[in-house]
Amino acid sequence: MKHHRSHLPLLIFAVLGVVWGSNFIYMKMAAALITPGQIVLFRVLFGFIPVIIYAGVRRSLRLGHLRHAPHFLVMAVLATAFYYYCFAKGASLLLSGIAGAVSGSIPLFAFVMAVLFIPEEKASLRKIIGVLIGLVGVVLIARPSGQEVLSTNWEGIGYMVAGSLSVGASFVYARKFIVPLHIPAAALTTYQLGFGLLILALLTDTSGIGDIWTAPHAAIGLIVGLGLLGTGLAYILYYYIVETMGAVTASSVTYLPPVVALFIGVLLVGEPIAWLDFLAAGMIFIGVFLLKK
Repeated sequence: MKHHRSHLPLLIFAVLGVVWGSNFIYMKMAAALITPGQIVLFRVLFGFIPVIIYAGVRRSLRLGHLRHAPHFLVMAVLATAFYYYCFAKGASLLLSGIAGAVSGSIPLFAFVMAVLFIPEEKASLRKIIGVLIGLVGVVLIARPSGQEVLSTNWEGIGYMVAGSLSVGASFVYARKFIVPLHIPAAALTTYQLGFGLLILALLTDTSGIGDIWTAPHAAIGLIVGLGLLGTGLAYILYYYIVETMGAVTASSVTYLPPVVALFIGVLLVGEPIAWLDFLAAGMIFIGVFLLKK
C-alpha cells in the first residue's frame, strides 16, 4: 500500500498534464456553437464549484480575507477572465493542437514580465537565449498551417500571446501583492474564480448561449472536460502536487499540456498539423527548459 501511495503524486502529475492538454479541443468544439465569452462563463462557473467545495472542506475561507478584495479582483481579471477569454478566442481561430502548443510559451512571457517589473529578477544569458528560442518557435508556428489562412493564424496567435502575457502579469502581481498576504492557495483560487465569475456574468452577452445544448458531446466537453475537470479539479490536483512534490517540480507540469494538445489534434481529431509545427513546439519547449533549468 505504501509503495502504491508513493507513486500517487507521479500519477496525478501525468493526469493533470492530460487534463490541461485536452482543454483546447473542448474549447474548439464549443466555439462552433457559442462565443468565446460564453465558453469562459461556462468554464469558470463549473470550475468554481469544485474549488469552493474543496476550500470549504479544508476550512480555508475567511470573511476577513475580503478586505483584500481589490487584489482578488486584479487576479480575477489577469488570471481568469481576460486570460481564459484570450485562450478561448485563440482556440476558436487556430487548430486546437497549435493553440495548445503556443500555450506552452506562458513561462516565457511570465519571465519577461518579471524582468520588467521585479527588480531582483535577473536576466542571465541562458535565460535570454531561452526566451529568444521560444519566441522564434511562437513566430514559426504562426505561419499558415494546413487550411488556416495567414490572417487567421496571426490573429489567433495574437490572442494566445495576449492571454500568456496576462497570466504572466498575474504571476508578477501575485508575487508582489498576494504572496505576502499568506492566504491559503485554495482560498485564493476560490476568490479569484469567484470574482472572475462575477465579472463574466456582468459582461458576457448570453444571446444564443443555449446552442451548446444542441450538441451533447460539445456540452459535456465544455462543462465536464473544461469546467469541472480542466479548471476545478485541475487546481485541486495542482495544489496536491505542490504539497507532495514541491513547487518547482509542480511547475514542470507545464511541459505536458502542449504535447498532449498536439497529439490529440493529430491522432484523435485528424488536424493537418505539419512537422514544422512540431519543430516550433519543440523550440518553445527548449526555451522554457532553458528558462527553468
